[in-house]
Amino acid sequence: MAAALSLARAYQHSFNTHPNITLSVAGGCLNALGDFVAQVAEGTIRGDDKSSANNKYDFTRTFRFFVFGATLSPFLGRWNGFLESRFPLHSFKGVTRRPNAAGGLVRPEAPPKVSFPALAKRVAADQLFMAPIGIVLFIGSMGMMEGRSRSQIKQKYRDLFGDALLANWKVWPLAQMVNFRYVPLPYRVPFNQCCGVLWTLYLSMLNSREDAMLDNQVAHDEKLLHDRDRREAMHPIHQGSQHAL
Repeated sequence: MAAALSLARAYQHSFNTHPNITLSVAGGCLNALGDFVAQVAEGTIRGDDKSSANNKYDFTRTFRFFVFGATLSPFLGRWNGFLESRFPLHSFKGVTRRPNAAGGLVRPEAPPKVSFPALAKRVAADQLFMAPIGIVLFIGSMGMMEGRSRSQIKQKYRDLFGDALLANWKVWPLAQMVNFRYVPLPYRVPFNQCCGVLWTLYLSMLNSREDAMLDNQVAHDEKLLHDRDRREAMHPIHQGSQHAL
């Protein structure tokens, strides 16, 4: 417990002094953790032998997830700040204030109730606006970091975007409602990404499955091209033989 409190104080101090760097490091590490869990889970599901080539850990893949999380997290921090100011959950409007000794009004001792319409607006804005953007950025950035061609990235969008967005809407509205309602602003992005370790696991496995399909397609196309080149190379020989006859 003491260690957790010390870690929270250290995080709060770092966030107060360097918010973007703090969010970037925390987001990158938690994203990398999600991919680590995904790779271990994939190996377990396949039943890979520890000494087999299939069980080799892909550090480059984890680094890509770190880069994506580190890059996106400061932007998510600003987005949460915008939602905080645009849809305030607490309002003193309509709350009776008692007079003080000087004749002015002071706020009541009990805090005002949470505005559930404002909370619902926060969640709706996050899920209808930011969630699709986040998935678009994930698919595109992963495709570019993997060195995919433009046509392959378009194929990834066609194959992944719809499924990922529907899965997002099944999981994240409730998590974001808890996040916006109870978690202080500096901790909302880390809270998202702690909850999102399993979400990152899902995205990582989804992206990995799509990569395997694209790689198989590339290998198939290369084989067809190689066979065609062999046939074209042999064709002049056959023609020469026919002329000789």
